Amino acid sequence: MNKGRVLAVLLGGATILLITIGTLWPSKSARVYAGANGFLQSAATPEDAVRNLGEQLRQGAWQRAYDGLANKTQFTEQKFLYDLMGYYPNLRTYATVDKYDVRPLRSSATEAEVQLKIYWATVVGAEPDTRVLRVVKNGDQWQPEWPLEKQTVLPPQVIPVNYLRWDVIYRGAGDDWGAQDVEAPHVRIIDMHPVERASGVVILGELLNEDVVPAAVGVNATLLSKKDKSPIATEGSFDKISHLLLPKQVTPFLISFPNVSLSDVGSIRMTPMSNLVAASADPVIEIQDEKLNPVPDPSVTGQLTNQSGQIVNVAHVLGTFYDKSGNVVWVADQYIDQALLPQTPVPFNIPIPEDLARKVSTERTVVATYVAGGARG
Repeated sequence: MNKGRVLAVLLGGATILLITIGTLWPSKSARVYAGANGFLQSAATPEDAVRNLGEQLRQGAWQRAYDGLANKTQFTEQKFLYDLMGYYPNLRTYATVDKYDVRPLRSSATEAEVQLKIYWATVVGAEPDTRVLRVVKNGDQWQPEWPLEKQTVLPPQVIPVNYLRWDVIYRGAGDDWGAQDVEAPHVRIIDMHPVERASGVVILGELLNEDVVPAAVGVNATLLSKKDKSPIATEGSFDKISHLLLPKQVTPFLISFPNVSLSDVGSIRMTPMSNLVAASADPVIEIQDEKLNPVPDPSVTGQLTNQSGQIVNVAHVLGTFYDKSGNVVWVADQYIDQALLPQTPVPFNIPIPEDLARKVSTERTVVATYVAGGARG
């Protein structure tokens, strides 16, 4: 019993001693990274100041991020948030900052330029946003200025629309139609071939809605073993496809099978799917200044212009790349992380793998749009 009391006293004394040492003489890492604002550094350099801002954005500490700006008197906190996430619902509306990169560009004794690259974690993956910040010295500390992007202000106007629209009337509970109902649209795979990449097997192809009504579409693929014809894996097209096709429209698709070797595949079973849906040909998105860029930075670039009078919340740009024989070489895409306002051009850039770029002769770009309240093709 006496030994237990002595041991308890010794452990208690050691704990108090360690707490005292940690309080009076904290480690360097604790002094640098911990503080009232969380794991932040002292803004003794321009990079530290921008890194602190990036950390506050990652934590979702919007007010602290705004309060630390050197030019905050030029705009409100609400405008700062709008500039970060957009004035209208889009991919960033429900996204969070996953990580950030800081790169110094130039510096003097009193001011500097630092690049901040923010990676937003959206429902369709990481969406980067790059800003170049001016950083100014205030006493012995540095403060970043936020480069607020100027928003296009559209004048009040009337935009006439003239577009096709398809409505669907289904059999109701009280209707005497027997088992009759509207059949699914007829869709057909018009091109399909496998490609082996470092990550595994990729199925490339195109799907046609050959019907006179719109269709919500998808494609599944099953790889069958060369040895015994048993299924190796089944995957479906998710984001590398336009899921809504108007009559006679074509969409590319790409289906990935990670960690699968093409040498093990004997055959492929393809299953196109379709459902009849109500749809319209509006909004119309015009692709302008489209350009196929060669190596060393292969890509297709251009601008999207919303020709309708409604706001497009998310635009999905799909590029299909063909060789000289017209075969599909690659399918790539980009989600635009800001809303498309009427008559306001927004740039896009779809990269092409460098090892495939030399095979590309032509390309075709399509845009799928998502409007609050429904998706449009």
